[in-house]
Amino acid sequence: MTNLVGLCGSLRHASLNRKLLNEAIRLYRPDEYEEVDISLPLFDEDMETTGIPVKVKEVAEVIEKADAIIIASPEYNKGISGVLKNALDWLSRTPGSIWKDKPVALVSAAAGRSGDETAQFMTRAWLTPFGPRLVTAPNVCVANAKDQFDANGSLVSERYTNTLKLLMEKLRREIRISKTVF
Repeated sequence: MTNLVGLCGSLRHASLNRKLLNEAIRLYRPDEYEEVDISLPLFDEDMETTGIPVKVKEVAEVIEKADAIIIASPEYNKGISGVLKNALDWLSRTPGSIWKDKPVALVSAAAGRSGDETAQFMTRAWLTPFGPRLVTAPNVCVANAKDQFDANGSLVSERYTNTLKLLMEKLRREIRISKTVF
């Protein structure tokens, strides 16, 4: 039984990254899946002194119980989205090590030609101190993404579909390893 959790760094319902996240889930076919809402209050240490917000605690609990996480990371102005960075900042303040040894795969989609490579690199860098089992290859960076999905949200490019399938296979392998070792 596999329980996956998705984090989308875009709040827009029909975002390209959400489409890619949904496509990853469709190709993986987990037993359970939940996309968590990361529209959290802005990180503020003053707020933290009165206690971690309930919504942040709820997101942390979902991540902690998951077998693995898939993060769809859009790129805004050559960097990680503010909403994703804010979520990672809040989650770093929750008790315990929710990311420790947790398999994590990253995907990104962009209207432009880079496929959000910079945001993926930055997301990896920000996750590294938490100690997850990052699935580092293959990189799934869908360029010209508005032309890469059909009306049902499925990828139309065989190349991107095959790369995403391979990433999901590697994530599946990491989950098996983490269940036997950790």
